Amino acid sequence: MPHQRRVTRRLGLQILLAAAVTVPLSSAAISASSASSGPSRRSGRATPSGPRRRAPRLDVMTFNLRYASTAEPHSWADRRPVMRELLLRANPQVIGTQEGLYQQLRDIDADLGPHYDWIGTGREGGSRDESTAIYYDVRRLAPVEHYTFWLSDTPEVIRSNTWNAAFPRIVTWVRFRDLADGGREFYVANTHFDQKSQDARERSAALLGRRIAEFDPALPVVVTGDFNAAAHGNRAYDTLVDSGLVDAWDAAERRGTPYGTFHGYHRLRQDGDRIDWILTSPGVTTHEAVMDTFSRQGRFPSDHLPVRVSLSLR
Repeated sequence: MPHQRRVTRRLGLQILLAAAVTVPLSSAAISASSASSGPSRRSGRATPSGPRRRAPRLDVMTFNLRYASTAEPHSWADRRPVMRELLLRANPQVIGTQEGLYQQLRDIDADLGPHYDWIGTGREGGSRDESTAIYYDVRRLAPVEHYTFWLSDTPEVIRSNTWNAAFPRIVTWVRFRDLADGGREFYVANTHFDQKSQDARERSAALLGRRIAEFDPALPVVVTGDFNAAAHGNRAYDTLVDSGLVDAWDAAERRGTPYGTFHGYHRLRQDGDRIDWILTSPGVTTHEAVMDTFSRQGRFPSDHLPVRVSLSLR
């Protein structure tokens, strides 16, 4: 049976993992909800008294933030105002982020304002390393449970790295309740695959697919991430699609101009490698998919482009 803990504000939740304690770096206050140390098969779907009205679309973004640094010409101090403007313009209900450092995540939390909160922990199990934090609009979504595991042969061991990756890598997932859809629930899983080891990417994809298969099969799933692997050009991508997940970019009814999603602060490359993806379970409808190219006076908020999709979960 999963171990359960009550969630409290700001670093309040402690999850026991392989005899070690990791503290999610979250500003979330998840009232009357639980955090689980393992995937849950119980369905929390609401049972409305009458026919459900159609829920508004769910806007989801995946965004490698580029970790905060003081190095010029792309310091966090210079990039932060552009990041703030991009996120407020886009106004997604879910943002799966990669590479964010704790203070940087707090900056973004402050810039997004009181209608957003976030859940995540560092890949080293603490507060000084990169995270795969998930932001969410509290007016629309309420987290029910969340969990972080490591992409290794020992997923519950903090900092574990058994596949020769350059760094420990993690997946953060959250089961949300949609307040605009009668309490319907769904999962978001967010990750950042290794940039060095193809073997680690392939093993990570296989493990992520197995873990998603353990979710409640009645609930939709959305996967966000920087996979460091080109869509349609890497076995890690094939593994996840072959597991039954759908590439939202390919499935979209409308798509924006395709670019390589890693630009390194250089000129955008049309039809370049798409290494940042959003995947969904079958049955989810993707109405639109775009790569957000917002910049201000030639300054981009990150060295990656965020990818945004508009979804109907049923």
